[in-house]
Amino acid sequence: MQDTYIFKEIPSQRPNTPLLDRIDAPAQLRELPAEQLSQLARELRSFLLWSVGQTGGHFGAGLGVLELTIALHYVFNTPDDRLIWDVGHQAYPHKILTGRREQMGSIRRKGGLAGFPKRAESEYDTFGVGHSSTSISAALGMAIAARLQHSQRRSIAVIGDGAMTAGMAFEALNHAGHLHSNMLVVLNDNDMSISRNVGGLSNYFAKLLSSRTYNQVRNNSKKVLQDKPHLRALVKRTEEHVKGMIAPGTLFEELGFNYIGPIDGHDLPLLVETLENIRQLEGPQFLHVVTTKGKGFAPAEADPIGYHAINKIEPVPPTKPEPVSPRPARPKYANVFGQWLCDAAEQDERVVGITPAMCEGSDLLAFSERFPDRYFDVAIAEQHAVTLAAGLACDGAKPVVAIYSTFLQRGYDQLIHDVAIQNLDVVFAIDRAGLVGEDGPTHAGAFDISYLRCVPNMVIMTPSDENETRQLLHTGLMFDGPAAVRYPRGTGPGSEILDELTVQPLGKGRIIKEGSEIAILNFGTLLTSALEAAKALGATVVDMRFVKPLDEQLVLAMAESHDLLVTLEENTIAGGAGSAVTEFLNSREVTMPVLQLGLPDTFVDHGKHEELLADCGLDSAGIQKTIEDRLERLRRQTLKAVK
Repeated sequence: MQDTYIFKEIPSQRPNTPLLDRIDAPAQLRELPAEQLSQLARELRSFLLWSVGQTGGHFGAGLGVLELTIALHYVFNTPDDRLIWDVGHQAYPHKILTGRREQMGSIRRKGGLAGFPKRAESEYDTFGVGHSSTSISAALGMAIAARLQHSQRRSIAVIGDGAMTAGMAFEALNHAGHLHSNMLVVLNDNDMSISRNVGGLSNYFAKLLSSRTYNQVRNNSKKVLQDKPHLRALVKRTEEHVKGMIAPGTLFEELGFNYIGPIDGHDLPLLVETLENIRQLEGPQFLHVVTTKGKGFAPAEADPIGYHAINKIEPVPPTKPEPVSPRPARPKYANVFGQWLCDAAEQDERVVGITPAMCEGSDLLAFSERFPDRYFDVAIAEQHAVTLAAGLACDGAKPVVAIYSTFLQRGYDQLIHDVAIQNLDVVFAIDRAGLVGEDGPTHAGAFDISYLRCVPNMVIMTPSDENETRQLLHTGLMFDGPAAVRYPRGTGPGSEILDELTVQPLGKGRIIKEGSEIAILNFGTLLTSALEAAKALGATVVDMRFVKPLDEQLVLAMAESHDLLVTLEENTIAGGAGSAVTEFLNSREVTMPVLQLGLPDTFVDHGKHEELLADCGLDSAGIQKTIEDRLERLRRQTLKAVK
């Protein structure tokens, strides 16, 4: 029977989970009798709610695939059979069942478990993920490798209906159907976006279509009719029409998959029986399961977007503290962008907003409600988002693409080929630039300065605070050509945000603090740390604002009046803003010490943002120490030269 146990609140104490506590590996799960799986699901759901309540993090998606996770590990011989999770938000139950239950308290913390599957973390994490729509390609690669190695192992990709909107998923489906590889794609349909046809009749046909008897008859019929192509084509069309009346899988059948479903993704016995049938089948299989995001936790079922992830549940203090006057909350950089876009659209009817499925994250909800005809959520399709903007710009619109730095990487070819080459008037509002903390390297915006700086026609701006972000977004909108404004996750220093929008001089920085000997050229939101370090060092601080075009006159002036130039950015040093400065100085045959501070040539792991900045030497203390160390080496070199 379907598990209907519903939690109304997150447990405050670790729940009693005697069955779950016996599972340290899927092999132990497979030893359980099938009738105990529903109890295991209840215990796993209560443990997941409690553990995420202790740490914060993603849990809505995990609750939705909890029964599916149990069934997959129960039926397939993981890790020998390869299980690949798309995106990774849904992998918490998988982590709990694969030997990491007692480590869940460390998830997304520095030195703890990653928030996504990670190959270095567990042999059960067969493919590292973070961006969507990669699972089918990876599973196909593993299926091909198994065939080349004469292995009978299976590969299973679990992909959400949202991730199916990306072209990459369909490219992989098309290739898999062509190769006729032994693999299973499980479509987790948690928004009923493909079909609402779920119930007794649908479940019955799913059992029938996955049964060995049906598939033996199907395959034998193909052999019998092999020499009768006209009759075989008629039978195939008849089968498709019959399936089309009971299931929405015609598209997947046309791509070469055997479609099964849709079935109830929370019915454990049905899932196990269906998967056991599918495991015996040859060729590419497609199982469509319908789930409820946040299943089993009433608030998350009612608000799946709001409960996609939660913050740590803090204990209620025993006594109420004395009331204090509330401090006004500082807006996040995303809020600054969202308000600016509404203001810009109010002033100019040509302004349109585009997002690849990041409405809430990019703070576009107000814009979507106020300007619905000028708001376009293209789903998880970053390449399309960029070229859509190019098409709009060709015919007089002023498109603004709101996109995370890490996701713009997926539309890089379109940015070059469709926007920059044609010098089209598109603004890229690049959110989550720099390190992103607990989400780790898959979501970090560590490379955008480097990969944008080499593209002709691009203007690249690095605002240092909230008001600068607003004003430079406006500057990019007024610029006739492609322009990018990068800003980080979270809040800024709390600068006053001016209502008035003013175009800033293109490619011009500003001196924030006068000093001597050392000039810190800051690019972006590390300005506060730069000023703190400069106070101890007596250094000059310049807010450069523009990476491209670079304020060459200001750089030359700083080079002429200081002994050491320090460039500072929350971007990888390789090819970043500091490289732009050194390239310019070389072109002018200016020889002087330049210290480039930025992200190291490594993938920075997850942890709190301030912890990661300190590890990279990009907090005020780290900046000061690195500069002092360089100054000491320069003084030693000078003394040696004098001797």
